[in-house]
Amino acid sequence: MFRTPLVAVILATLLGACASTPQKAHNSRTAQSETLAEILAAEAELKSEIARWERGEATDTQSVHAAGEHYRAMIARCAIETNCDHQVAMRSQAETLALLQQALLGSDDENRAEEELAGETSDVASPSSDLPELQRSVAMLKGQRLDQVIQLNPAVKAGIEEWLTWMRPNLLDAYENYQYLRYLMWPKYEEAGLPEALLFGIVAKESGGKVHAVSSAGAAGLLQFMPATASRYGLGRAGFDERFDAAKVTAANVRYINDQLALLNNDLELTLGAYNGGEGRMGRLSPRGTRSFWDARVYGNLPPETRDYVPMVLAAAWLFMHPEEFGLEFPRFDASPASITLVRTASINELAVCMGQFGNPRGWFRTIRNLNPRYEAERRLAIGTELQVPAAAAKAYAARCQSGVLAQTAEDLHQAVKPAASTYRLASRASAPTSSGSGRTHVVRRGETLHAIAMRYGCAVNTVANANGVRAPRYLILPGQRLRVPSCRAS
Repeated sequence: MFRTPLVAVILATLLGACASTPQKAHNSRTAQSETLAEILAAEAELKSEIARWERGEATDTQSVHAAGEHYRAMIARCAIETNCDHQVAMRSQAETLALLQQALLGSDDENRAEEELAGETSDVASPSSDLPELQRSVAMLKGQRLDQVIQLNPAVKAGIEEWLTWMRPNLLDAYENYQYLRYLMWPKYEEAGLPEALLFGIVAKESGGKVHAVSSAGAAGLLQFMPATASRYGLGRAGFDERFDAAKVTAANVRYINDQLALLNNDLELTLGAYNGGEGRMGRLSPRGTRSFWDARVYGNLPPETRDYVPMVLAAAWLFMHPEEFGLEFPRFDASPASITLVRTASINELAVCMGQFGNPRGWFRTIRNLNPRYEAERRLAIGTELQVPAAAAKAYAARCQSGVLAQTAEDLHQAVKPAASTYRLASRASAPTSSGSGRTHVVRRGETLHAIAMRYGCAVNTVANANGVRAPRYLILPGQRLRVPSCRAS
C-alpha cells in the first residue's frame, strides 16, 4: 500500500506541535478547562479525517491538514493555561501522533508483508526521505524523543534567546567546528543510542568546538573534562593529553553520561548538572534522581555556573533540532574527511596562511588544528607527515601550498618574530645558549606555547614553568618573552 508523501508534511506539522509544547508542571488537580474540552473535540475531528483518508473517501490531505492545524492550536493554547490539564493534553498528543504515524507508515504486519514481496519496487519516495528534519530530530534518550524530554521553560527559552542574539556567532562557529569533527564524534553517540543534538549542545557550551580549549579551573578539550574525571574514564595524559582527542573524549563522555543517567533516574537535566557541577553535589541534592533539577532544593543550591550551564546546553540542542522555528540558518558545506601528505616542511600556521580562504571563507586554521591535536600549530612538520583535513582543504593544499609564491610567503612569515621592547637590545644574546651550565635562554616566538618549547628542549612543561614563574594550567607566555630553560636532555 503506497501512501502519499503529503501526509509526511502533516506528520511534520504535528511533530512540530509536540516539539514546541512546553511540558509545564502543576501542583494540584484543577477543573478541566474549556480548552481541554476543545482539544478532545479537535482530536476526534482529526482522527475522523484520518479515517476518511485511509478509507479512500478523501482524494487529498487538505482536510487532514486543516484538522491537524486546529488540533495543534488547541494544544498550544493548553500549554499556556494554568487550569488546563497538561498531562491529559500530552497523552492525547502522543496517541494522536501514534495514529498519524500508523497512517503514514502502516502497521508492523503490513510493513513486514511489503518487505517480503521480492522484486516489488515503487517510484514513491520513502516517507523518511521526505522528512529530513524528522530523521534528524527523532533521537531517542532512554526511549523518549529528546525534544519531548526537554522542557521549554523560561530558563531554556532565555538560553535560546542568548544563542540567537549576542552568542549567535559562537553558535555558528560551534556548528562549523562540530561538522568537521562529526565523523570522529557522532559514531560514539550513535552506537550508544544517545541523541546527536545533546552532543552538539554540550560541545557548543563547553568549548565552542575548539579542541584545545582550556578553562581556568583546569578542564580541557572539546568536552572539558577535569584531570581526575578524565583519568577515571580512561583518558591518559602521558606524552599527549587525550582530552584533546575528539574520538576518545567523546567515548569517555558517553560513558559518563550513561553512568549518571543510571544513577539519576534517567533525568537528563540532573545528568547535565552533574557533568558541570559534579556528581557528588548532584547526588546529595537529588538522591537517585528523586528531585527535579528545577526543584528549589536542587536549583537553589547549585552554583550560578551550573544553573546557567544546563539550560544553555538544552537550548543549543533544541536549536540544533529545530533551527527553522527561529529563523536560524546553520551553514551548509562539504565536511567530508580526507588527508594530505606534506611534500615540503611546514607548520599548521604556514598551511593556514598558504591555503588562505580557498574553499572556506573563514580560512582553515581552526579546522586543521582541531583535526590534528597532537601537533602544536607553530611546529614545523617533516616531509611525509600525514595530516587529517576536510576534502576541501586537501584541494586547497594541492592548489596553493605544495610550491609557489604563497608557500614561500607562508614560510617567510613563520620565521618572523616581533621582539618585545625590553628584549630588543639583547636579541642577539638571547638567541644563544647561556654561558653557564644551568641551561639556556629562549625568546618566545609568535604562536609558540610553553608545551612546544619544553618539548623542543626535552623538558617537562612544569619544569620550564617553575623556572620562569609561569602558572598552570594556562601557562601564559608572550611573544618576545625570555624564558630560562633548565638543562634537561639534549634537544
